[in-house]
Amino acid sequence: MSDLPRRISGLVLLLVALALPLVMSDFWLQTGLFVMATAIGAVGLTLLVGVAGQLSLGHAAFAAIGAYVFAWSTGESTTSVSGLGLPPVLGLVLAAVVSAGVGAAFSPIAGRLRGIYLGLATLGLVFVVRHLLVNLDQWTGGFVGRSVEPFAVLGFSFSNRDPDYLAIAGVEFSGLHRLWYLFLLLAVVAIWLASNLRAGRTGRAWANVRDSETAAAAMGIGVAGAKRSAFVVSSAYAGVAGAMLALAYGRVAPDVFSLTASVDFLVMIVLGGLGSVAGAVVGAVFVTSLPLVLAQYSSALPFLAAPGSGGLDPSTAARIVYGLAIIAVLVFLRGGLAGAARRLRARLRPTPAVGQPAVAEPSRSKETTR
Repeated sequence: MSDLPRRISGLVLLLVALALPLVMSDFWLQTGLFVMATAIGAVGLTLLVGVAGQLSLGHAAFAAIGAYVFAWSTGESTTSVSGLGLPPVLGLVLAAVVSAGVGAAFSPIAGRLRGIYLGLATLGLVFVVRHLLVNLDQWTGGFVGRSVEPFAVLGFSFSNRDPDYLAIAGVEFSGLHRLWYLFLLLAVVAIWLASNLRAGRTGRAWANVRDSETAAAAMGIGVAGAKRSAFVVSSAYAGVAGAMLALAYGRVAPDVFSLTASVDFLVMIVLGGLGSVAGAVVGAVFVTSLPLVLAQYSSALPFLAAPGSGGLDPSTAARIVYGLAIIAVLVFLRGGLAGAARRLRARLRPTPAVGQPAVAEPSRSKETTR
């Protein structure tokens, strides 16, 4: 019974998400696409960092691999770049598989390092991948990047063509509307899989390795295998997120997947609460949408200046807010937004009558409740 309110709230949120494209403008639709893409990447990172305890600063590198594998595998060869011309569904699968393969190849290094040393090693991936993206211009397009073919399934294009006009209930469904429902499907599946992984045997093995590798080995858990699986799953999530970002932008370029993007992913899971799938989604909503909203309404906000004018631009203002939010979470909200929500639910739970036993709160590991 305790899961019933959570399931009802999740169903309500899903129904709201299904109805939102009917009333939103193109700006909010585009913002929603970016939010759903980064939310999948944040969910994968919280499995790695919050649940498995493996610090990573290179999440943007795996997202870049997924984005460029998707663009290359689905694109057509031209005089400037090459492409395979594969169906987009297959390209999306390849993006996840190749990113997961790179994560598996990196996992032996992760098995030898811990903490900040592992973080620095993953940080090196960002610079290595960026160097390859800039120099392998036959596949990547170099500094200018390359365009991305629209997603299509069985002749139906998630763009403004094939069909070039589609209306439902008097509302024209343009490419942004169609991509919204594609991204929503991918996000729901990714969140459902992550929630089951975290609650299942694999998630418990990751948590045991995070808490104590010695104790986990004594319990019969393969420490190296657990770390490898965590990197593979997280990298696959990042690859899918990268492919979705490529579709949302319509073009991929190296600057999209810089060190700043890796930091943004970390900010998402810290604000939401390490190890919390729902918290990672909420953190992605905040971190991704804030700079876009500030930029959209900068003319109406007196403390913001236009980009390049020398004043406080929207991007800088957003990062100041990030910093203040992180400090506030670390000082006042133990466990991030997810931890605050759990404590609020505990306070609102009715007090048992005299003589009735109190309902025991399910035990949680120390890291995922912080």
